[in-house]
Amino acid sequence: MKHWISIISLVFFAACSQQEQAAPVTDLNSLARDYLFLELSMGWHDNGHVDAYFGPEDIREKANETQLPLNEISKRAAHMHDQIDALGPETTEPQESMRINGLKGRLVALETRIALNAGQELPFDEESRRLFNSAAPDHNAAYFENILNDIDELLGGEGDLSERVVSFQEQFVIPPDRLADVFDAAIAECRRRTLLHIDLPENESFSIEYVNDKPWSGYNWYQGDARSLIQINTDLPIFISRAVDLGCHEGYPGHHTFNALLEKNLVQGKGWLEFSLYPLFSPQSLIAEGSGNYGIDLAFPGDERIEFEREFLFPLAGLDAASERTALLTGAASQHLVAASTDGLVATDAGDPLRL
Repeated sequence: MKHWISIISLVFFAACSQQEQAAPVTDLNSLARDYLFLELSMGWHDNGHVDAYFGPEDIREKANETQLPLNEISKRAAHMHDQIDALGPETTEPQESMRINGLKGRLVALETRIALNAGQELPFDEESRRLFNSAAPDHNAAYFENILNDIDELLGGEGDLSERVVSFQEQFVIPPDRLADVFDAAIAECRRRTLLHIDLPENESFSIEYVNDKPWSGYNWYQGDARSLIQINTDLPIFISRAVDLGCHEGYPGHHTFNALLEKNLVQGKGWLEFSLYPLFSPQSLIAEGSGNYGIDLAFPGDERIEFEREFLFPLAGLDAASERTALLTGAASQHLVAASTDGLVATDAGDPLRL
């Protein structure tokens, strides 16, 4: 994961020297174009493989015309691995070495998706490591039992814990006719807070659509040129806490911000074309989802989130911010309810395993 942590540093700070060794750059840029062709070709076999693409249109056209079979994509990906290995770490400066490692990780993920689409089965942790360069933490039963006990104590009452959690959350559902006002206010505040710390491209923008019949609660479709389409699924009950969650995670400082800075600093600034394509099943997803979630606490540290929700979002949603039970939304209750929903411990109607 170290090379991906370093990539984040490049994206957000972009304090890069202009005096870079040029020896491997030409080869890497050529390989990056070939890599894009393979990923786009994979999209013909797996509709969800390419989450976003804003690279050269001629590469997409070539992939559409050629429509490589899986075995040919696999063969070319393996050959590209050999080509990258042949560059040799001794010929590169640190940022180019980091770029090489990133390309290798992407190719491992691509080869894994090819194998899975061809019918190969892998143990869960091995599949996770090959796709995302990471495996899920190994918690014992006591870890989850402690979370459930904390929630039980905070909510009080008797009966099934899942039912009590749902009953509690239903007090804070945003009425459908108030969704737009609530989300506009939440996203505007997420953006304001983000701009205090991060310089975004001047032309960045996004649009919101309210949709249904989707398997997720919210999604960011990055479209290039610092533009995003954020979709909110209205089939699911949307709780007041989701406004800030989705505003930060999908927008600021989450996916929209992350992708806009990738494009500005790495694609446009450094010519690293591989970052003009986002393969959903790749190490980039782990960083994108992790940074999207962590961005919520970065934008609203401490009690600032609940204070903003009570003062601005509750009135817009027509909810009672003075209710005694509203206090349960703060501190440990909020954290544990989020953790329990994410871990699948407490059943909710708005669960979302990959994209939140």
